[in-house]
Amino acid sequence: MPGGQALLSGDVRALARAISAVEEQRPRAVALLRDVFPRTGRATVLGLTGSPGSGKSSLVDRLVAGYREEGRKVGVVAVDPSSAFSGGAILGDRIRMQRHARDDGVFIRSMATRGHLGGLARATNDAVDLIDAAGFDPILVETVGVGQDEIEVVRTADVVAVVLVPGMGDDIQAIKAGILEIADLFVINKADHPGADKLEAELAYMLDLVEGDERSRPAIVRTVAVRGEGIDELREAVRAFLDSAGRERRLARRRERAEARLRAVLAERVVRWVVERTFPRGAWDGVVEDIAARRVDPYTAVEGLIERLEVR
Repeated sequence: MPGGQALLSGDVRALARAISAVEEQRPRAVALLRDVFPRTGRATVLGLTGSPGSGKSSLVDRLVAGYREEGRKVGVVAVDPSSAFSGGAILGDRIRMQRHARDDGVFIRSMATRGHLGGLARATNDAVDLIDAAGFDPILVETVGVGQDEIEVVRTADVVAVVLVPGMGDDIQAIKAGILEIADLFVINKADHPGADKLEAELAYMLDLVEGDERSRPAIVRTVAVRGEGIDELREAVRAFLDSAGRERRLARRRERAEARLRAVLAERVVRWVVERTFPRGAWDGVVEDIAARRVDPYTAVEGLIERLEVR
């Protein structure tokens, strides 16, 4: 389809337009995704997640520079909070990583969560596919940083790096958010701050308590992203994890992600189909108003919706 060939050849303008079409759910978006899908699955996807203020953006900036030194084309998806007024990303890609803006070997895209839970935008997986099809590898996905809801990144990335910072209570946050279960490696950023040794010791202790886990123990890497310290070690830790994971484990993870994505797309389509099929124009808003006014509870409303479908 028009634009598809340009995207597959690595045209960044075509890529940017394609991602916009996906975000805005334009009619041509699905057809484009279908066309490029056979050319996806080649890139390594590295997810970075962690508390707000942990320095994820600085880490991404340094990682991009390191991968470019290796001659690799790098894609970045930075998932930002949504503006309460426009629905767009509050932090834009023109603010982030400006030194890479003129580099044709780097594609950076900020995406708004638009209220989507899990730390990722609804269209993040589609954007990753498009960037992958355009020939960028690796692809770095930086989550919005919303604590417990961030764990959805594991459904997008081949490698998940959890970023922690000394002095921010990240040891407690790690337990609360369940990130011990999703981390393939840990990054203690701002490791020049007081408490870095304590944080690493507590993290190592918590990893010792994890029993019955067949996975290899996640590496712990110290970095000071603003000074570029530890970035080479972080890239090496990513490579080591991919080497140790083996082909079968990577295929198993991709299968899990494929199932989760199938369920998500199916749920979205089914809900849209049900609403369009069972509610005349304006009726949906009426039901919402009834629930808001406590005239009906949501469970009764859904049961009534199902009854309508059964009658049909």
